[in-house]
Formats: sequence, C-alpha cells, structure tokens
Amino acid sequence: MPVSDHIRKKLSQVPHKPGVYLHKDRFGTVIYVGKARDLRKRVSQYFHPSRRRGWDLKFNALVEAIHDFDCHTVRSEPEALLLESKLIKEFHPRYNISLRDDKRFLMVKINLNDPIPNFAFARIKKDDGARYFGPFVNSTAVRNTLALVRRQFNLRGCRVFTPGEADYKHCLYAHLKYCTAPCIGNVRREQYLEQVVAACGFLDGQCCEMKDQLVVEMRKAAAAQDYEKAADLRDLIKDLERTTRKEKAFERVPYSLPMSRDPALDLVELAKVLKLPATPQRIEGFDISNISGTFAVASLVSFKQGRPDRANYRRFKIKSVTGQDDFASMAEVVRRRYTRLLNESKDESREARAEGGEAIPPELQKLVDEVGAKVRRGRMRSESRLQAAPDRLKPELPTANLPDLILIDGGKGQLNAACAELAKLGLSHLAVIGLAKEFEEIYRPGEPEPLRLGLNHPAVKLLQRVRDESHRVANSFNAQLRIKKISESILDDFPGIGQQRKAALLKKFGSVQRLRTATMEQIAEVTGFGGKAAAELKAFLTARSVAAVEP
Repeated sequence: MPVSDHIRKKLSQVPHKPGVYLHKDRFGTVIYVGKARDLRKRVSQYFHPSRRRGWDLKFNALVEAIHDFDCHTVRSEPEALLLESKLIKEFHPRYNISLRDDKRFLMVKINLNDPIPNFAFARIKKDDGARYFGPFVNSTAVRNTLALVRRQFNLRGCRVFTPGEADYKHCLYAHLKYCTAPCIGNVRREQYLEQVVAACGFLDGQCCEMKDQLVVEMRKAAAAQDYEKAADLRDLIKDLERTTRKEKAFERVPYSLPMSRDPALDLVELAKVLKLPATPQRIEGFDISNISGTFAVASLVSFKQGRPDRANYRRFKIKSVTGQDDFASMAEVVRRRYTRLLNESKDESREARAEGGEAIPPELQKLVDEVGAKVRRGRMRSESRLQAAPDRLKPELPTANLPDLILIDGGKGQLNAACAELAKLGLSHLAVIGLAKEFEEIYRPGEPEPLRLGLNHPAVKLLQRVRDESHRVANSFNAQLRIKKISESILDDFPGIGQQRKAALLKKFGSVQRLRTATMEQIAEVTGFGGKAAAELKAFLTARSVAAVEP
C-alpha cells in the first residue's frame, strides 16, 4: 500500500527531536504509541518500502492499519518514556504490549509532619500532605541516590513509623554512624528537620557541591590506581545526574497533543450536518455500563472546543433502576445531571440577589414557577408561555451552565428516554443526539431515519471521540466497583465487622490475600482488634480458604 500524500506531507514536518508518536487507524483510534530519540527518523521507518516487506507479521499489520499519526516533542528521552507510559495507559492501543499494566514509575516521598520524617518509595501520588519527588525512569539510579542522600545528610533508613529505644538497639544505620538517631533524643526534632530539608533541596537539584566532591574523589582513586573504587564513584555520579535532572511529569495527556487534525473544523462540520445555530463549544456525552444488571454505572464526559475537559467529568451509580434497563438508567442519569445544574443556577441567582444584585421581577418569577410546575406534571411540552413573556422580562431569565450539544451512546430508545427527561425539566431546546455504534448512525429527535455520514466524516470522528471517552470512563468505573466488591465481600461475611474496622484492615494489609497470610499477632495490632477478635478473624479466613480449595 503506497504512502498517502497526507502522510508524506506530515513526515516532512516532523522535527529531529525526542518525543512520542501515536499511530491511528481510519476511525481515528490510537492503535500504537511509541517514543523516539529522533522523531523524524523513527516515524519514517514505518513507511520505508524495505520495512513493509519484512517478515514480521505484527509489524506489517500495524503499518497496513496506519491511516494517520500525531507527534509530541519533549525535552529529553526520559521525558519521552514518561509520556509514552502515560499515553499507553490512557488509550490502551492494541499493538502495544509493554507498559499496559497499572504499574507506575518510582517516586520518593516524605511527610514533614511525621514525628520522625523518613524518605520512602511510592508509585502513586496521593493527597496525604506528603512531598513527592519524581517520577524517576531509572529505579536503580534513584535507589542508589537515596542511599547516598541518607549517608550524606545522616538520615534514618529504618522502616518503623516511630522508632524508639528498642529499635535503636539493633539499628544498623545508627551503629554505622549513618543516622543521627533522633529516636533516642540524640538530636532534637528541629535539628533533624533541618537535615531533612537540606536533603529535599538536594533532590530538587541543588547537588553541585556534592557532585564536584565525588568527581574529586573519583580522580584521586584513579590516580592511586584504585580503579574499582573509581568505577563505583563514576557510576554513583551518573546515578546522581539521572536522578536530579529536571524532568516534566505528565499527570495527564498534554493538552497540546493533537488528537485530531483540526478540532475547530470538526466542530464546524458537526454544526453544519446537525443544523445547529452555532458551533457547539461544549459537548457532554453519556454512557451506561453494567454486567447483567449489576454494578450499573454511568459516565458523563465533557468536551470543550473539541478537546476533553476532564475537570468536568462525572461518574454516577444507578440508584433507581433494578435489573438491566439501559433506557431507564439513561433517563435517571440525564434527570440527575440537569436537575443539579438547574438547582445550582437557581442558588447562584438567589446569592446574587442577596448580595445586592438586580432582583427578578415578581411577575417573571411567578411565570417561571408556573411553567416549571406544569412541565414537571407533563402538561407542557415546551416553554411557550415563557416565549410569550414581555421582552423586558426575558433578559432576566436565569441561565444554567448547560452544554451546546448532548451526545447519548445508543439508538432511538436511549435518545427518547433522555429527551423525555429533558422535556420534564423544561430543556427541550437543548440539542441532543444519539450515536449507534454498529454503523455510526446519528439519531435525532423527531427524525424517523438516522443520519449516515460515513466513517471518514470529520463530524463522525469527533462524535466517536466523545462516545469512546464516555465508554472508557464508564467501564473503568464499573471495573473499580467490581474489584472493590470482590476484595471486600469476604470481610462483609465476618460477623460483627463494621466499615471502620474493615477499612483499618485493608489499609494495613492492602488486600484480603495479604490479610490471609498475616499472623494473629499482626491482626491484633490493627485498631479495633484485640486478641480474641484477631483469633476469630484468623479462624474465619482459614476456614474460608479451606472451603475454597475443597472440591
């Protein structure tokens, strides 16, 4: 298959810089994510005739599926690796094998509010008041650097949260004079904190003096023909440089990374085919996810100017629907979402009036309340009474933060359920459509036949991105609930256990599987468990394990 003119033109614009590239198929779906030290050279290799005639069937299948690609430059190769890992976990491309799991790169954390702060490793950044350094691409380098930091600044390396005299007796760090032993009052906490703050500055990159000192020692060792020591110091200097080099941590997919050739053009085409009065600046998409009626959840994703607006994503647990009923579930989610928006708008209006803003005329407020009551009773299908209001009153109508377009994942059934709820709320004027997955058909209210634009149409690709994102968020939320239920179901069967004691167990041991292997003494250390309760829980878990393996 020859290289298209579009691909050839984009290849000529790719810079000779480090970064990541994303290959996409004809539906706009990301099928492969890779990194490169030189983007131009690496991406061009996929389209060389010699590579396309190779024996690797997987590579040939990937190249045949490539319809478009995007690139994003970074400052260094380690940054490219961080971004590549983030994008693979975000898009789950089918041709990527590595980095698809939930494992993250190492970070170093320390909480200055602890009684005796200690540096530790972490892979997930939490909102726990601690300070985090990283992530670091090279785990060996950061471990060696942290060992150097502890020796240089005389910091403790024991894992006990609050060490005491009993821990000091067999502490190797104290006996080797690596640690100043604040656990026995050898130094005051204020003095130890000064050592910790200095170490934090070192990890922030303020390490020039130490690096120069290590270089001097390395040269002395080489001059004395102690080549083994010189080699160790050389490796330590390299680890220090890798760890303290400033890298950009990508918490989310960079906003500048192009997911479409021209999002603005896609919006224009979408407004044209749907006959909207203006381009939809904000689109909200809904999707339902459940497994045979259990763990029924829904997602709401928001796209602003054709790009994901993750700050306004929402997740819902279905509350009023029993069994598998996607129509009723969609109706519930739409009702809850826009009822909340209308209530928030009403509250903001009242606050503005309370702060001295211009009050809504009494006759208009009476008209709004009357229309709202009739709409909720199903006696009105539109806001005709409001439209008939005097022009001088119309500018005073409170407006909610409503989207320009609502996308429902599904066909006529889901669309009709959503439209019925919007009508009850007096929001029939909002543009709403449904997107059926099999042929990417667009269903519109009041139109008997769906709209088929073809898979390559820019408007369809934009709607696909919104639909696929809502599908991903709903499925991930469903999976989280299932995993949580599986991990907690056994503890729920233990008589007398409450939410607090169950949470304390999972916090200490991490999972039920680790709890099974714990000793009775370790269980008794958990808050709320004495010797008797720990023995009963241990016997309960042992009995469950035996029952699980018996035929």
